[in-house]
Amino acid sequence: MPVVISHLKCAGAGNWGRTVEVLDLMDKVSEHQDVSCDCYPYSASSSTLDLKQVTDEIDIFITWSEAKPEYAGKMLKDIAQEMELPLMEAARALQPAGAVYHCMDEEDVKRVLKYKLTMVGSDGLPNDPHPHPRLWGTFPKVLGHYCRDEKLFSMAEAIHKMTGMSAERYNMTDRGVIKEGAFADLVLFNPNTVKDTATFENPISVSDGIEHVFVNGISTYKNGVVSEKRSGRFIYRN
Repeated sequence: MPVVISHLKCAGAGNWGRTVEVLDLMDKVSEHQDVSCDCYPYSASSSTLDLKQVTDEIDIFITWSEAKPEYAGKMLKDIAQEMELPLMEAARALQPAGAVYHCMDEEDVKRVLKYKLTMVGSDGLPNDPHPHPRLWGTFPKVLGHYCRDEKLFSMAEAIHKMTGMSAERYNMTDRGVIKEGAFADLVLFNPNTVKDTATFENPISVSDGIEHVFVNGISTYKNGVVSEKRSGRFIYRN
């Protein structure tokens, strides 16, 4: 059976740097097992506020709280100080809540992104009231920051990790490639200016440098304007 490790990471301060071990193991396993992975280009994860992940070793940013909405947009450690409570008790008082965990090391992120068997995915949650910036910024960040500025890989390789490699991995026939007869899912962008603008404080923000988008051959985005016509199709599992 093919194996895909979803959003590969080494989370938690005690695991930083261990991507060297992980990728070495994947190299060895790939000699006899069909294996690959995906990741998102950020050193922070996002989910609900999970008490099992509450620790003072990392920064935890509270995105929303039903019990105490006034604390949304603040670090948990600062909230605990304001409440005059231990970190864990403050977390309990906020629940249910959402949080961003700054739990990864940037060098690990770059190492996994660059790895030959890695695809890029956003892992974004569209219905999150305060989403992780990866929802709006993942792919432009790979093209602008990690490809153009950090020079982790060529532009062609960056694009392949986000298109053809993923389509082939999940058996999406005639997608992820530009050729006659294929579905015309196309993005026209400026490689010199493409840039993510979404931040943890302001995560819903249109990226720079994306000029024109076609979905199944239909223009859906141009000059900052999204078309009202929706031309996407549901892709059934093969």
